[in-house]
Amino acid sequence: MRVYLGADHAGLELKRELVRRLGAAGYELYDLGVTTFNPDDDYPAYCLNTAARVVADPGSLGVVIGGSGNGEQIAANKVPGIRAALVWSPDTARLAREHNDANVIAVGARMHPIEQAAHLVALFLATPFSGAPRHLRRIEQVSQYEATHTLPPLA
Repeated sequence: MRVYLGADHAGLELKRELVRRLGAAGYELYDLGVTTFNPDDDYPAYCLNTAARVVADPGSLGVVIGGSGNGEQIAANKVPGIRAALVWSPDTARLAREHNDANVIAVGARMHPIEQAAHLVALFLATPFSGAPRHLRRIEQVSQYEATHTLPPLA
C-alpha cells in the first residue's frame, strides 16, 4: 500500500519514526516533508500536498501530522475527495476507516507519545472500510454535497 506523509515542524520527529516503522512493515512511502526543523514553517502546504497526492493515487492513504492534528485535518479536508479524520484513540483510528472510509489520518504529535501515535497510524492503515450500506449512503451524501454544494434534506 502506498502511504503519503506530510508534517510541519511539530510533527517532524513522529514522521521520521513513522517512516522508519512503516517502511520496515513494507509500506510504499512518500515523504512530502518537512525534512528539517524550522519552527516558522506552516502546516497547510504539507497537508494540502499530502491530500492532493492521495486523491490523485486511488487506493493510497495519507498521514498528516502537526502539534494537535486539528489544523492538519482541516487543511487536508479542503482537498476535494479527501475524508481526513483526527484520530486520538484506537477506536477513532479503527472507526475512521471502518465506518467513514477515511483516506487521511491526522495525528497530533504533541498529544501522544510516539509509541501511541505510531500504534494509531498502524491501526488506521490496517483497518479496511466495512462497505456497509449505511456507511456508503452517508459517505455518498457528503460526496454529493462536495460536488454540488446542495444540502441534503433534513429528516
